[in-house]
Amino acid sequence: APLALTSGAVTMSVRTYSPSVRVGNWQEDICLEEDQLKDFLDKRDKGELLVQKSHNLLETILKPVPLSKSSDGFVHHGDTVCLMHTPTKSLLSAYMSAERAHEATRLLSPSGVVCSKRAEPCSRNIFVIGSYDDPEVKTGDALCYGQYITLQTLPNIGGELYLQSDRATFMKHSRYTREQEVTLEEELSFKSAWRVTCFDPEDRLEKEGEPVPANQKLLINHCKTNQHLAVHPDFCPRTPFGREYEVSACTKFNIHKMEDAQNHFMLVMSCNSSSE
Repeated sequence: APLALTSGAVTMSVRTYSPSVRVGNWQEDICLEEDQLKDFLDKRDKGELLVQKSHNLLETILKPVPLSKSSDGFVHHGDTVCLMHTPTKSLLSAYMSAERAHEATRLLSPSGVVCSKRAEPCSRNIFVIGSYDDPEVKTGDALCYGQYITLQTLPNIGGELYLQSDRATFMKHSRYTREQEVTLEEELSFKSAWRVTCFDPEDRLEKEGEPVPANQKLLINHCKTNQHLAVHPDFCPRTPFGREYEVSACTKFNIHKMEDAQNHFMLVMSCNSSSE
């Protein structure tokens, strides 16, 4: 490129005209713009633009998905359920940042966890209940209080990620409350083990080993750290789906030394009219 001398310094000359002005390499500039336009149109027609990929993932992950139907009013291994925070009527949901969603076709590990106000069951808020450490438990067996279980996202677009948590550290903690972080990970470990606990502390010991009813208030306890799943309505991080509630694993007590409303959850299922 030609050089220009200004105030004793050598600088590169800058093109100040559009390619329509026949100055310099105007023919090459016009061909370059035409090639760039053709590439853009081809990618747009094939749906390969980053904004289209991100939009497709976010749209697909919000498509309605049916929940498992409980014929006897209880929850079973292999059921697809939603975890509803009962005070806010919000659902435990997965999310990825908009930057990661550009290239992704499914949920990737690690993914964040929040509670969403969207009440419709879809791929981002449905979990499959599985046994963590008991090979004798089969799909269709009743889920009992105290059993070690895993909570896994759906296959394909859900990514089959496990709900996990671990002790809070200086570098790893929830964003606002700085408590024990809850994430979705691909690897199965003891950090993925959870158990359902009876809501009423007076009946907790008696209920141990009994079937868990669907659509009733309960507690979700993390086995490794013995902390309950908690929702923080006062802290609302921004996600690609809007402002949603922060989630952590931290047992909250009220003045009566009982688990506070932040820990109150429900395993939501479709029930027959006879069992509702």
